[in-house]
Amino acid sequence: MDLLYARAQMGMSLAFHIIFAAAGIALPLLMVLSDVKARRTGDADYAVLSRKLAKGTAILFAVGAVSGTVLSFELGLLWPDFMGTYGEVIGLPFALEGTAFFTEAVFLGIYLYGRERIPAGLHLFSGLMVALSGAASAFFVTLVNAFMNHPTGFTPGPGGPVDVDPVAAMFSPGWMHQTAHTLLACYQASAFAMAGIHAFVLLRHPGAAFHRKALSVALPLACATALLQPLVGDLSAKNVAHQQPVKLAAMEGLFETQRGASLSVGGLPDVETGTTPYALEIPKALSILAFADPDAEVKGLNEFPRDEWPPVAKVHVAFQFMVGTGSLMALLAGVTLFLRWRRKAWPEDRRVLWGWLLCGPLGVVAMEAGWLVTEWGRQPWIVRGLMRTADAVTPVPNLAVPFWTFSLVYLFLGMMVTFLLVRQVAGTLPGHESDEVSHAH
Repeated sequence: MDLLYARAQMGMSLAFHIIFAAAGIALPLLMVLSDVKARRTGDADYAVLSRKLAKGTAILFAVGAVSGTVLSFELGLLWPDFMGTYGEVIGLPFALEGTAFFTEAVFLGIYLYGRERIPAGLHLFSGLMVALSGAASAFFVTLVNAFMNHPTGFTPGPGGPVDVDPVAAMFSPGWMHQTAHTLLACYQASAFAMAGIHAFVLLRHPGAAFHRKALSVALPLACATALLQPLVGDLSAKNVAHQQPVKLAAMEGLFETQRGASLSVGGLPDVETGTTPYALEIPKALSILAFADPDAEVKGLNEFPRDEWPPVAKVHVAFQFMVGTGSLMALLAGVTLFLRWRRKAWPEDRRVLWGWLLCGPLGVVAMEAGWLVTEWGRQPWIVRGLMRTADAVTPVPNLAVPFWTFSLVYLFLGMMVTFLLVRQVAGTLPGHESDEVSHAH
């Protein structure tokens, strides 16, 4: 039971942190893009948008700092054998992430309080550094996860790792695909959420010029990431097929090894019968996608010991959610860009706005589902092939207490952040404009 509570607490902490961390990574880029538009066009609305996004970045940065600090403590307190054994191997990306976080904090302070107090170019540079530091922070943390999926950079010994090469450990096989997939997910989730919010306002107030311009800032990033993500995801899945075949088998609900394996769409794997009922099978598609060969052999779960199987149904369903929501977002992005090309302007008709409103939350859904695929798909290992999750958990009892305590803390933080962000948006609504929006008009 304590293992369950430890995993649940770590999972809850990460599920909470990833949302605010992702927004904290993407909002600075949107903030800088708004700033650049304000300077190029002289339109005060873009300057106001930049200020609003800067305030949102500050709020999310503070919450991300709190939840990230909690996570760093949880790694040591809940999983002491993992950190005690492999801390020296993966310490470098953690240290670099701390440096990136500190850099982001410094430049965020300059951007927030230096507006109209320092030269315009230096102010814009500070915003760019906030965006780059946030991305670097996510990059280094994701390298740790890549190591856990494919440990390298050391020689296993009876007393622990020997011949440690921290740089090789940091850049384990698959690091490029995983980091690119993660960063794109952060930008995509945030841009879609921002587009959905402003689409909602425009549906109710079609003449809201500020929100029309805000939508024009969010849409390019949302469309670009939605179309790039499936390409990067395909490369990531090919890497999984070669490096983690048991995870691929769970993702697809594939029990028997097959040549010319079919791709399963939908369905719910049944480990007792070794089948995936209700799935739509696309002949040979899995072999093509995984190995670029319609007759390639794809290993099934039965090739591996039963005690090394991940939770098959959970991994498969999470993967289906990730792919399904990603496909919907790519379709919407393609339609939007086509209309943009035809009309020489971003489309604003109600059908398109409804599409963005309904798809606004899907970036977060896809991001959370993708994270679950990564984490559930690695089980029962905390370091794949070397240390089981059950062997890494703390022996301290009564882990239900911190789980419920932190659940309440996260609930409170989530409510406060939602309240503060809603106030930021509410101040831009027609008839409720804040002073800065009123002055802009």
